[in-house]
Amino acid sequence: MIGLCLACLPGMASAQVPRIQGQGAAASAMSNAFAAQADDPSALHYNPAGMTQLQGLQFMAGALISGGSTDFTSPTGATARGDRNGSAAWPPPAHTFITANLKDFGLKALGDLSAGIGLTVPFGSLTRWPNDGPFRTATTFSTLPLLDIKPTLAYKATENLSLGLGADIYTFSGLVGEGHVEKQSIPAAGVKTELFGKDTAAGFNVSLLYTALRNADGRPLANIGIVYRSQATLHLSGALLANGAKVSDARATLVLPQIITGAIAIWPVRTSEREWKLEMDVDYVGWKSVRNLDVTLGNGATIAQPQNWRSTYAVMLGTEYKWLALESLPNWEVALLGGYTNQQNQMPDLTYDPGIPSSDLHVVGGGLGLLCKEQGSFLGLMRCGDLGVGSLKPKAIGVDLSLQAALYEDRTVLGNRNPTVDGTYRTTLYNGSGSIRVIY
Repeated sequence: MIGLCLACLPGMASAQVPRIQGQGAAASAMSNAFAAQADDPSALHYNPAGMTQLQGLQFMAGALISGGSTDFTSPTGATARGDRNGSAAWPPPAHTFITANLKDFGLKALGDLSAGIGLTVPFGSLTRWPNDGPFRTATTFSTLPLLDIKPTLAYKATENLSLGLGADIYTFSGLVGEGHVEKQSIPAAGVKTELFGKDTAAGFNVSLLYTALRNADGRPLANIGIVYRSQATLHLSGALLANGAKVSDARATLVLPQIITGAIAIWPVRTSEREWKLEMDVDYVGWKSVRNLDVTLGNGATIAQPQNWRSTYAVMLGTEYKWLALESLPNWEVALLGGYTNQQNQMPDLTYDPGIPSSDLHVVGGGLGLLCKEQGSFLGLMRCGDLGVGSLKPKAIGVDLSLQAALYEDRTVLGNRNPTVDGTYRTTLYNGSGSIRVIY
């Protein structure tokens, strides 16, 4: 059995590495062009320096529903369809953020300091292929339910410059999926093999938000955001299973890439009645850190997994038009959002993995934002400020919704190290997300 695995098995660490950008429905609706706006609690993910814009205590939570499929056609005409382990990935990737402006709680001796903590699922989802499919020796199922715990601080150094510093603690939990990275395949008839592993690792992030221009009311008209996220190395430890029985211990190393984001946002319109924002973000993702994903078994044997991924860029364009004073909805804010992303693929044909839909990508989407202030009426029944529990009454409650279509360009893979993977892949995914925001 060990010999069979050495010849055929893929590496456990390759399961669904590319990241999930949608970590807040409003930002997601703007195709994640949000690092220079960063004015809700999802700033913890997009640009932590933006937390200094948030007053009091704020809470946000939500989830991303991802569906769609990949259709495969081999050079001989064989076909297969991959999905998200069903019509949609479950459990859905989620996000939770809590921020606090400390001076609003009487801690003025610390200066203009904000603190926050977030919990996200930043990398991977689920991909399932048929157990009798043409490349069952490569993959039939993969998942990477990795959690990112984000303790973060932000400091307003001057009226126009804020700085952020945080940690990214990557780990696994049985509360999300199986609680480990997992990859399944069928290298021989009747033998279902599985590799899995887990670890905890830490990285860091630093960021800035600079306001270059303000209007007469002091509101930003032009912002610049810069964010750096460091590499983090997971030394995955787990096992190799065959038909559910343990065959060997297994280890692999996964290097999560460094990410550099530059962003600029402008507000052509920003008055007491309405706002219109335009933003462009550019992401550099250092996927070249994924050179190999070799798996070492308990007997010292190694399953070689060269990868040689290439670093990529993504360009994200987003817009938001917000009504701040509607006669028909007093004390409500209503926003329409839209965006477009163009993203490069990171995997060469030689090491292409059907568990990751890697192709040049176009994402289009939009969404709706609603914020009910303290004096606003909820469904005409009660004030939004009365929706709290006990003495904890909110100053505002908001809901954001987004819908995106991820349109992958057709990709033809030739010369893969596993010839069964060669063929044409056509992928379309759909993402829907929702977030609830409460301001205290």
